[in-house]
Amino acid sequence: MRELRIDLGRICSNYLALKSAFGPAKVMAVVKANAYGHGMIEVATALDKAGVDVLGVADLDEAISLRLAGINAPVMCWLLDQKDDLQSAVEHNIILGISTIQQLESVPREAVIHLKVDTGLGRNGFMPDQILDVVKVIQARQLKVQGLLSHLANTSEQEDFAQQVVFDSVYSMLEAAGVKIEMKHLAASAAAISYPGMRYDMVRCGIVLYGLNPFEDRALEGLAVKPVMSAIAKIANLKSVPAGQGVSYGYRYKTEKPTQLALVPFGYAEGMPRISQGARVKIGQELFPVVGRIAMDQFVVDVGDAEISIGDEVIIFGDSTRNEPTAEQLAESAGTVNYEVVTRSGGRANRVFLEP
Repeated sequence: MRELRIDLGRICSNYLALKSAFGPAKVMAVVKANAYGHGMIEVATALDKAGVDVLGVADLDEAISLRLAGINAPVMCWLLDQKDDLQSAVEHNIILGISTIQQLESVPREAVIHLKVDTGLGRNGFMPDQILDVVKVIQARQLKVQGLLSHLANTSEQEDFAQQVVFDSVYSMLEAAGVKIEMKHLAASAAAISYPGMRYDMVRCGIVLYGLNPFEDRALEGLAVKPVMSAIAKIANLKSVPAGQGVSYGYRYKTEKPTQLALVPFGYAEGMPRISQGARVKIGQELFPVVGRIAMDQFVVDVGDAEISIGDEVIIFGDSTRNEPTAEQLAESAGTVNYEVVTRSGGRANRVFLEP
């Protein structure tokens, strides 16, 4: 009735394209949040077989799940909870992103850590004026610091470069204090594309790994990546209605003339944005408008007098090269971003994995 088709072959080819584009820097494949909705274990397994440099997740539980699934590639996590068992990270050979003095004081001495510095985003990480205190703890506990990382706000080129200046300054402070850093990483998808000078030793690729555009204001050009996820459902009902027929809650839409309405069983429980207006879906070889309010289980498409049947496939988003609606277009119809569209997709939809 409803499914998400995940092309694992495209995940691997996208990764290799990013390696080619961003080398000699290593490429971390970010698979947090269930691989942005694509299926963390399946995606990570495919990338592991393809020789991924590093896999990145947010939570320690995610990282341990990868190890329990048999993933052998290096794994890093960076959003730690006070109650996390950091010794388990050592036991599972997981790299830890450390962001607070408390974490630095409690992490096992044998752990491999990367220091996260807040260069201006205002989220996780040490403030630059804490670095001398950070050094004291590192030296007192003889900790193994492998890397230094930060994250850009992607506000403007000027702001991005200002953050890079802070990042380089912190690196210099650590080096001067005798803390040797093997790996620096600042750039995620957008910065890796836009700023070659910010690629350093590694870039962290999330949304672009899944073939989607990290930019809202310009096209994704110069990278041979393709969308990995397609959201598909089958028409559950088809009926002829007169002019003036109200559609869905609140009658936000009424038909202007006699037409056919197709019912698609893919609602906001599956991640279809409830506030979406103006979205289009593909049925057969044509694009049709989604009309009326999105419900929990379903939405309605005005298909006019097209020759359509119950059971026909409806492509909600997929690949523009096949004249399919895209995650970006659905996001635009809801005033959000493609990250949210794919990450929230799922619910009762089955994930069908196409093997490489």
